Amino acid sequence: MQHDPFASLRIKEYQYFISGRLLFVTGLRMMSTIVAWWIYEVTHDPFAIGLIGLAEVIPAVSLALYAGHVIDHTERTLIVKRAALVYTLVIFLVFIISTSLVQDHIHQKVWVWFIYGLIFITGAIRAFSGAAFPSLLAQIVPMNVMTNAITLNNGIFLTAAIAGHAGGGLLIALLGIQGALFISFLFMAASCIVWFKIKSKPIPETISQSSTWASVKEGLSFVYKTKELLASMTLDLFAVLFGGAVAMVPAYAKDILHVGPTGFGWLNAASDIGAMITVLVLTLRPLKKKQGSVLLYAVAGFGIAIIVFGLSRSYLLSFIALMVSGFLDGFSAIIRATIAQLITPNEIKGRVMSVNSMFINSSNEFGQF
Repeated sequence: MQHDPFASLRIKEYQYFISGRLLFVTGLRMMSTIVAWWIYEVTHDPFAIGLIGLAEVIPAVSLALYAGHVIDHTERTLIVKRAALVYTLVIFLVFIISTSLVQDHIHQKVWVWFIYGLIFITGAIRAFSGAAFPSLLAQIVPMNVMTNAITLNNGIFLTAAIAGHAGGGLLIALLGIQGALFISFLFMAASCIVWFKIKSKPIPETISQSSTWASVKEGLSFVYKTKELLASMTLDLFAVLFGGAVAMVPAYAKDILHVGPTGFGWLNAASDIGAMITVLVLTLRPLKKKQGSVLLYAVAGFGIAIIVFGLSRSYLLSFIALMVSGFLDGFSAIIRATIAQLITPNEIKGRVMSVNSMFINSSNEFGQF
């Protein structure tokens, strides 16, 4: 049978799903890019960037297991819609902080801590949204086109991330912090409109009505017993925890490579551009064998690329190193996502995806700290 690279796109609700994801992630990545540059510009302290990661990871990891229980026992589109609304409100509040109304009347140290407080709230939302998205995907797309849907979903995510990172830097240069944040808010508000087009989904009938703690243990037990899941999650955890360097891009761009916000935006987007190339390759030529070997080689290559970035003093070499790291990390991300979707039963998908989000948040945000 001939491979159809766009099979999942023929499903109407999947079109809404990825359109909402495109707007949502663009707005979110735009905000994270703007805030990272803004915080470093006013504090001149790399540790201040690290605190952004810490502010997000504490609630994201602390609430993850409970969030998985809630996702499996709640109508999933409701969680996604509420998360988008709260994110929209948070971005609007960050925009308010950037206005003269606050800047002229509140000391810098005070409003910076307000920003950390709002980032803390996004971490709490992420505990729920991070696992709700893939869990909802399983109820929109049939299993026979799931691999295709995951690959295209990753492509949309990375397209949005590139647009958000690069666009955030460009908007800072063109409109300043305040104008850039307002555009970010508009993207997130537009995503809410699209999410509300997706119809409610039934709660899986096979879900047990056990206590919260028993329900949480069921998800943890499944991950522990399923060695393919545990191994792929753990491998990514240690690779990104000790190898992720993207958090330091504002400091590298400003103080080592000596480029402005536009150069910073493209540097921030480099790894996503690399990962996007991976998605295009795997959409046309899916991996059919030796996925485990590919995963190991990809993680090893990712580490080498990050070392090159750390040693580089050339903007072009730094950009290429990050792009290669993203290209290799893209293989890892798609293989892990496919394993999780295909192996996990729908009735515990929220809890398993929440455990997965704990690994991802721990490696990315705690690694940033």
